[in-house]
Amino acid sequence: MARSDVQLMLDVKAGDAASFELLLQRYRTPLVNFLHRMVRDAALAEDLAQEVFLRVYRARRRYEPGAKFTTWLFRIATNLALNAIRDGRYRTAELSLDDPAEPDQPPVLELPDGRPTAEQQLLDQHRQAVIRRAILRLPEKQRAAVLLHKYQEMDYNQIAKILGCSESALKSLLFRAYEALRVELAPLVGLAAGSGQGSATAAAGEGRKA
Repeated sequence: MARSDVQLMLDVKAGDAASFELLLQRYRTPLVNFLHRMVRDAALAEDLAQEVFLRVYRARRRYEPGAKFTTWLFRIATNLALNAIRDGRYRTAELSLDDPAEPDQPPVLELPDGRPTAEQQLLDQHRQAVIRRAILRLPEKQRAAVLLHKYQEMDYNQIAKILGCSESALKSLLFRAYEALRVELAPLVGLAAGSGQGSATAAAGEGRKA
């Protein structure tokens, strides 16, 4: 049976370096992907992820089981990403049609035979790029909340702890973010209707694809 995050971290606290390697393997990819969506710079996302794990390791002797390990991990990551954005240590990338969704994923067009046509693939890729640009233009805290909610599938309580706010404040933050996305993604409604998909609000929820 796989050990829980808490047990792994307790083993790290006790001096087991191999357990820390397991945590790194478990969370490196989702952490880098989250940071890349926040700062839109693959190299900076890698640097920030390394700093996150370094801070976790340095704090190992002070670790006490409490909140979920992922809450602690993503709170460190979110704070580092917000600081990087506010310090100007990132670029607002212009996303093109051949821009992959994640730094470790191939372009969308590399699909085997029998899949959607090239035109459909280009349309879907265009939609994903529009969604990513819309999320990128959100104020940084709204962006973090949407990414944690839609991409990481965290609940309100966990996200509120990560962002250091109340659940009611978080709900207000997400409402404003999704309303902004609904307005900005309204042009996708026609495209979605033409392909049998949902509304602009549903398009905003395509987080795990974009």
